[in-house]
Amino acid sequence: MANPIKLQINGKEYETTARPDTPLLYVLRNELELNGPKFGCGLQQCGACMVLRDGEAIPSCRLPISALTRSKIRTLEGLIDEDGNLHSVQQAFIDEQAAQCGYCLNGMVMAAVALLEKNQKPSDEDIREKLTINICRCGVHSRVIKAIKKAALNS
Repeated sequence: MANPIKLQINGKEYETTARPDTPLLYVLRNELELNGPKFGCGLQQCGACMVLRDGEAIPSCRLPISALTRSKIRTLEGLIDEDGNLHSVQQAFIDEQAAQCGYCLNGMVMAAVALLEKNQKPSDEDIREKLTINICRCGVHSRVIKAIKKAALNS
């Protein structure tokens, strides 16, 4: 059995005995039942598995847990506050109907949160640039941009 690895996720500390090279996504979904991040391409190219690592949006499908022992990880579930209120980005996505199939939703929301934590008044270009890793097959990009701008106003 492997030595336990400690991870800080959504403000809580967890221990896992998964192998050090286990991708974070597998620990999140299979052990911790945090299903916001999705398995998409498995190649860090679609954004479905996006999490925040120390405030930066990164894919988790190939990120080994051994690289995260000193990191603060936030998932989609970790955006909800203590009272159960959605993050302003989550609420704006609902208000603007910025999701259809849900494939890209996690990645789009996590990328938007990372962007707004650094830039509270992003331009359309800033938003497009931040979302380049996120593949959306439904074509909701215009509504996503509108939702992010709305969230920026409400932050």
